[in-house]
Amino acid sequence: MTSTTTLSPPPDRILAGVALMLGFCVTAPMLDVASKLASSSIPVGQITTARFVVQCALMAPFVWVMGVSLRVPHGHWPALLVRAALQLISTFCFVAAIRVMPLADALAIVFVSPFIVLLVGKFYLSEDVGPRRVAAALVGFVGVLFVIQPSFAAFGAVALFPLGTAVGFAFYILVTRGLSRRMHPVALQFHTGLISSLMCVPVMLLADGSGAALLDPVWPEGIAWLWLLGVGFFAALSHMMMTYALSLAPSATLAPLQYLELPVATLLGYLVFRDFPNALALIGIVIIVGAGLYMIHRERVTARQLITERAAPPI
Repeated sequence: MTSTTTLSPPPDRILAGVALMLGFCVTAPMLDVASKLASSSIPVGQITTARFVVQCALMAPFVWVMGVSLRVPHGHWPALLVRAALQLISTFCFVAAIRVMPLADALAIVFVSPFIVLLVGKFYLSEDVGPRRVAAALVGFVGVLFVIQPSFAAFGAVALFPLGTAVGFAFYILVTRGLSRRMHPVALQFHTGLISSLMCVPVMLLADGSGAALLDPVWPEGIAWLWLLGVGFFAALSHMMMTYALSLAPSATLAPLQYLELPVATLLGYLVFRDFPNALALIGIVIIVGAGLYMIHRERVTARQLITERAAPPI
């Protein structure tokens, strides 16, 4: 007879992971607030560039102090380049959206990325995904329509930008799955920030003086410098919190907590910009959160069933 024992992390490690994830849920919307404040006078492309340049500069000392190796395993550069490009596109689309949209509306649409990951996993990667999780993903997309409809009427095609962020981030997650098993998370974040910076800076130099509204850089004035620094600072802080949270506690424990980012973003949007989702958008947000939490619940049930089946003695 054979048995399988699943070792869970000690309670203090799980508690630390939960605390860090809650920290992420507070600091990540601060990144969005800084981006929206900066967008009143700074082009979207310049804000995106600042996010990666400042983030990379802030992470460099930690990489050195921690003694993290920056060596990239052979053959991983293409995946790193794709990962950086996807994060760059996701960031650009989101900043372009929140320039005019309420934070909560844009963020709610982005939260469909787990549904995209699930559907890609089932229909393209042939992963074992049950009908209930597929149904939850489809319900989540219905919720997105509730959020997009009033936003599209008010802001036009810009309301579709968060969908670009959701798609880009979904594929970013899929690429990260493979890389995270072979690279230290801090090194992975640093390389992604560095590559994204090297992609952005030449574009900004070429766009200088072009008159392109989203790309032509300007010289920041006054408090705009603080907003640009805040974009990079909160990006580095929030992503490091999430990285270490996932290293301390199971993802199944942390995943539901990420939805706390939505009420925090809603509160900050109201306090700073006096933005608040209308009734139709609120219904959509509730549908998206409900579908996401149900999908996480089904993933937990499936995982427990697999553990039970593997631990069962042979007949």
